[in-house]
Amino acid sequence: MVLLVGAVVGGYLKYRSIWNSIHRVTVTGLGKRPPRYTGALNLLVFGSGSVAGITSQQKHAWHVGNDYGDAVAETLMIVHISPGRHQVTVMNIPRDTIVPVYGCTRGSGGGTSWPGQQASPGSIEQIGATLSYGGPACLWKTVEHQTGIRIDHFIELSYLGLIRIVNDIGGVNVCLPFTVNNANSGLRLTAGQHHINGVTFLEFWRTRENIGTGSDLQRIQRDDFLLAQVLKGVVHSGLLSNPVKLVQMVNGTASTLTTDSALTQSGMLQTAESLRGVSGRAVQLITAPNIPYPANLNWVEFSQPSASRLFHAIAHDSALAGAARHPVAAGQPGAAKPVYPAAVSAVPATQAKVEVLNGSGAAGKAVAVAAALTRRGFQVAGTGDAANFSYTRSVIEYGSAAELPTVAALRRQVPGAAVRRVAGLPSGTVDLIIGSDFTRLAPRARPRPSPGSLAAADGGISGGASCKSDAGAFAGPLSPGG
Repeated sequence: MVLLVGAVVGGYLKYRSIWNSIHRVTVTGLGKRPPRYTGALNLLVFGSGSVAGITSQQKHAWHVGNDYGDAVAETLMIVHISPGRHQVTVMNIPRDTIVPVYGCTRGSGGGTSWPGQQASPGSIEQIGATLSYGGPACLWKTVEHQTGIRIDHFIELSYLGLIRIVNDIGGVNVCLPFTVNNANSGLRLTAGQHHINGVTFLEFWRTRENIGTGSDLQRIQRDDFLLAQVLKGVVHSGLLSNPVKLVQMVNGTASTLTTDSALTQSGMLQTAESLRGVSGRAVQLITAPNIPYPANLNWVEFSQPSASRLFHAIAHDSALAGAARHPVAAGQPGAAKPVYPAAVSAVPATQAKVEVLNGSGAAGKAVAVAAALTRRGFQVAGTGDAANFSYTRSVIEYGSAAELPTVAALRRQVPGAAVRRVAGLPSGTVDLIIGSDFTRLAPRARPRPSPGSLAAADGGISGGASCKSDAGAFAGPLSPGG
């Protein structure tokens, strides 16, 4: 969903009214944060169960009344976009995962408010509840402290936004091994393959009772297959290359989104542009390793050391080597885990930010180069015009020796660029001035192993999975023949 939303919103930021309709929350009070090890982008993406914008009649018809409308993180994911932007790993964190109670301040934003909570050493709560107690910042803080993965931004999508997105891509396919008639979610479908709209998608997404084991873990497993069908729908609809469709979707979806205030227009644009070439098979979906929590078997806790190994691999954008498998739900792949060599980013972990400036006067040149550098893992701070348009040769300017690793990485991308030190440039920033003789970046290095390579061997799937391949997600004593 974040691939779709990010690409859509990012592609048309010139429409200020659309940009202004996105709700924003200032995130503070995160405490001691994990280091940034690579140039990867980590997005905290969640559905809050918000019923904002839904009429009373729709709440009744869609089975999302007041009992389901609290600000609780019903679906929670970390979307890890590798530095080269060639692979995406989506890690689900079950909403019933128990976590320590961290101190979070009270506040409001995005049309909601939260009371805050006091730190309570030795106490626990479900991770999905941190949103209602302390807002997005509390959820962000909890995820960072528990996983050691540094989060860059968050994106929250409401029920209505989910429905509109699925409708705008023309619906998706879903496969059921038996007839489902679920009074809680409203899902009523016969056995076989169906092409469903946004409302039915929401019903399927929320269905847990009277199927398989009735667990939230199995619901996540089914929803991962459903996300794979969304990815296919985005590609087959031609949405990302159709300006008319994109604008229509933005108009209907932007007001259902909430993001952190630090997610800027240029940041959205660069992220969206960098993901346009990612295929469904390059997107991997996996659930954080977990086991039942002994004191309450309806809850789960992270399974160690498997969870820490996966978190470390994502934080460092490295492949996971030689770890014991964690328990997985019935029907998930059981192949032995392959061992990959550690990945080494082409961009230094302590990279400086890059400002791309147009030194030739050719329209759109700086923006195009900025997007290409973002795809290759660079942190692009922004674009603009150089002091003049008389540059023939591209130039890399830096202010101190601390920026030299980034300068070296840029020179590998723009081999003919001159390098010069300029006193007074802000620390942590490198200027790349694009001259008129620039044509393209150097040939891209061969993609390397990343956490996404692990998903299929660790109970996950790729975005190219068939909807007919998830029969195990329906297996259990509550299903016919179970």
